[in-house]
Amino acid sequence: MSEKNWEVVKVRYCHHVQEDVSLEAQIVYPADFLPDQPPRVMGHRCSEALMCNLDGRASCVWAGTNPGVDPFKEADKE
Repeated sequence: MSEKNWEVVKVRYCHHVQEDVSLEAQIVYPADFLPDQPPRVMGHRCSEALMCNLDGRASCVWAGTNPGVDPFKEADKE
C-alpha cells in the first residue's frame, strides 16, 4: 500500500500573515513491492493558508487563492 505524507519543504516569513509559515508538499511513497518507483509530489500547501483565505484578500499560490503570485520564489533568489 502506498503512503501519503505532508512534509515541510521550507519555512519562510510571510508578510501576509506576518509570521513564519511552513511550506509543505504532499509526498506519495510507493508500495513495498514497487521499490524502484520514486516518490511523487501530489500537492503543495501553506501551514497558514486557512488564515489567508479567511482574510478575504487573494494572497498566493501556496494558499490556493492567487496562482500568479509566489512570494517565496522571489525570496529564494536572494
